[in-house]
Amino acid sequence: MAEENKKLEQAKGNVKETVGNATNNKDLEKEGKEDKASGKAKEVVDNVKEKANDVIDKFKK
Repeated sequence: MAEENKKLEQAKGNVKETVGNATNNKDLEKEGKEDKASGKAKEVVDNVKEKANDVIDKFKK
């Protein structure tokens, strides 16, 4: 579910950025870029946590 939220945030950002660009609405375009970046950053953090947990699990064995 959390993965879907990150992808949804990125998709929402992409739509906002596209609409903002098409309508010359710089605020909406900027907001869209920020939403996309936020979703991607959350994905990266989760991936790092997952890999760290994998390493920890290996050392526990």
